[in-house]
Amino acid sequence: MTPRLTALRAEHLPDAVRQSAALGWPYREADWRFAFELGSGFAVEADGRLVATAMWWPYGETHASVGMIIVDPAMQGRGLGRALMEKLLDEAGNRTVFLNSTQEGLPLYTQLGFVARGQVFQHQAALPPEAALPAAPPHLRPMQPADGESLRRLDLAATGMDRTALLDALLAAGMTMVVDRGAGVSAYASAREFGHGVVIGPVVASGASSAADARDLIAALADRFRGRFVRIDVTEDSGLSAWLARIGLPCVGHAVPMVRDVQRRTADAAPVADALADAHPRLFALSNQSFG
Repeated sequence: MTPRLTALRAEHLPDAVRQSAALGWPYREADWRFAFELGSGFAVEADGRLVATAMWWPYGETHASVGMIIVDPAMQGRGLGRALMEKLLDEAGNRTVFLNSTQEGLPLYTQLGFVARGQVFQHQAALPPEAALPAAPPHLRPMQPADGESLRRLDLAATGMDRTALLDALLAAGMTMVVDRGAGVSAYASAREFGHGVVIGPVVASGASSAADARDLIAALADRFRGRFVRIDVTEDSGLSAWLARIGLPCVGHAVPMVRDVQRRTADAAPVADALADAHPRLFALSNQSFG
């Protein structure tokens, strides 16, 4: 049967779990459902079975993230990945689109106009009870309902994207810690059930002590999950990769962040963000590699 491209539907999700598991991806059905309810996507069916998927998540009217791009190994080489990506990009319109690519995906995404921007480092391990983690300083505390707007402003300043729907879902799904030295929230980090255990992210911090605050937040959340499998995906410019390895979360792989900016907004803004890096809110860790 000729492969048929269709909208990704809720009834596809159990097969999508099996498809991602066959590639060694740790997604549970709950993870697929979480992503599905936040965004939309497309699927390819052949002989009555699911053979490919791709999803996207709009962040306001100007940005979007793409992920969950999977093609059954037996169906690769037939242009299914390109067809799915072209459909997603058509849906995204003039938005700046981000994704995190495997090495295998780089040629296709480059052909579609994406440009590589550094690396994302994937760290994970089952943290032993005796893991040496720094004690949480007094300016860390659990998030309170009144902090929500401050977190959204921090995230917008760090990413340049309106991720309100994503943040609302993440904050409802897990636990969040914040930095508050008495002048309001200046950093936050979330953790939630994901894959084999728990994922920490996003992590956003601002000010001259942003890197130290990011480390404190990550350590405080990791401490809550001693004995469990913990994963975190950090940006290359976070400078956190070596530190994570030292506290018991080794780097097990990396992805390549890519951006397709049809209006050059991101390229024009990058020098300003770099110049203000010490004070400007920064994204230290992703929500996960699909959401960014």
